[in-house]
Amino acid sequence: MASNNFMAMQPSNASFEELIGNGVKYVIPKFQRDYSWDQEQWEDLWADISGLSEEKYHYMGYVVLQRKADNTFEVIDGQQRLITLSIIVLAALKKLENLVNLEQDTIANKERIQVNRDKYIGFKHPVTLTVNNKLTLNRNNASYFKRMTVMLEPANHRGMSKTNKLLRNAFNFFVDQNMGHTGESIAQKIYDISNSMIFTKIVVEDDVNAYKVFETLNARGVQLSTPDLLKNYIFSIITQNDDVIDESLDDLDIQWSEIISNLGDTDFTDFVRYHYNFQQPLLTKKKLFTSIKKLIPTPAIGMGYLESLYQYAPIFYALLRPQDDWWLEQGSKYKEAQKYLEALSLFNIKQPMVILMIAFENFDDNEFTLIAKYLYVLSIRYNVVCHLSPNEQEKIYNQIAMKIHAEDYKRASHVKNDSNLFKRLYPTDEDFKRSFEGHRMPSRQSQKKIRFLLSEIETQLGHSVNHEQVALEHVCPYHPEQQWVTYFGEGVNDVYDRLGNMVLLSKDELARSDFETKKIAYIDSGFKLAQEVATYEDWNATAVNRYQVWLAEQAVQTWRVDFK
Repeated sequence: MASNNFMAMQPSNASFEELIGNGVKYVIPKFQRDYSWDQEQWEDLWADISGLSEEKYHYMGYVVLQRKADNTFEVIDGQQRLITLSIIVLAALKKLENLVNLEQDTIANKERIQVNRDKYIGFKHPVTLTVNNKLTLNRNNASYFKRMTVMLEPANHRGMSKTNKLLRNAFNFFVDQNMGHTGESIAQKIYDISNSMIFTKIVVEDDVNAYKVFETLNARGVQLSTPDLLKNYIFSIITQNDDVIDESLDDLDIQWSEIISNLGDTDFTDFVRYHYNFQQPLLTKKKLFTSIKKLIPTPAIGMGYLESLYQYAPIFYALLRPQDDWWLEQGSKYKEAQKYLEALSLFNIKQPMVILMIAFENFDDNEFTLIAKYLYVLSIRYNVVCHLSPNEQEKIYNQIAMKIHAEDYKRASHVKNDSNLFKRLYPTDEDFKRSFEGHRMPSRQSQKKIRFLLSEIETQLGHSVNHEQVALEHVCPYHPEQQWVTYFGEGVNDVYDRLGNMVLLSKDELARSDFETKKIAYIDSGFKLAQEVATYEDWNATAVNRYQVWLAEQAVQTWRVDFK
């Protein structure tokens, strides 16, 4: 679906001159993020421009535009690049103006200024001398940029915002670059840059289609700023009656910036979806933007929605990062819960976040710790070992979260004991044991995860260990020498990644030692799993299978929820 929508947009390639060197106007949405490029990006761009003698063209990536009228487009993505290229043109015009002031080829250089200003910047009114800009910036940059286009000189006054200082510094940076020493060479530089900077242009007719394009491109690894699109819509709703004062808008802008700076673009999309899903029936990513638009039809609701995002963003961030300093501010009461969150993070399991977000707000610390434990146990059984459907899990987690939000569930036990929801997902002891008996994990890529699972079993058996401070030992070595191959016999090439061929030790010192030598070390190690392996007379495929059956029995006791 998204791919078809993407193709329907008919992306086409266009140079900077083709984009802006005509009667078309571009508007940066009022509440889109400010200009933010700094010297590193300017230097990179100028290096690309300087290399144009070797490469005829330079690809600038996607620019996503939304049609507002026949010749007017909003810049949904690509504003940083369009602004910076416009500033380069302004810097070149300044150089031409300097030549005029020095009375060098005055008539021709004045004409070059006018032609290039009209083509790339906008027409200058003959009486007021104001410029009808081709590119209009957002509310924080618009007036400063417009003055720069009129004066060909960036203002430098007290109290300038950080983003306008970046505009000024960008202008000064490019004025300092070598564009030639004659009017003809400077004009040629403008021509070369504008014709060599190539964009892929996508034009959409509405913001819903823009969101679909963003999702499609982001899925292909081209990161466009989905949060900008959502912000533009929310703020347009909040200000639709023109009754929000600038100070309030500034405060809202700051709140939004804090959310984005904490979460980043990728986590932000997950956050918004989970935030929606603990209040409303399950929503997929494909329908996210459309559904949120329906959720906030009025300014008052938009304000409430923004406030709720601001409230839950740090919670979501901390849930994904259980070692974050934010937890220190909560005190020691969440210390046990952090352990369960660390396990979810280790296995990259995010589905429980929809429940944990609302539970953190609605439950006290003890009840939150309990629900974190139940979800952790369920995740090990359901996701890590049994590999069951995440789609079914999301549906039920959504229903649980909504019940917590509606205060139908007021304690963790209410969640745990609901036979229609939590119990439906919980794999039975028999199913979990059967899956664990055949479980294998690539030990080279998943060593930390394996150490964690075995450490949890080790701890349940009475020997408390930290998975970060133990070594993973393969009983039959990962790369066995011939004597081990002969000793182990049939199936030696099938046990590398079997949990039934692994134990924990304090140090990895045994390497390819024979089994009799290993058994002596296992008995003296103090590790319960190693001591269990030491009870076997020989180590072969049968022993691996028997030991993993025993491990599965211990796993059932390690990861279990007792129902009433």
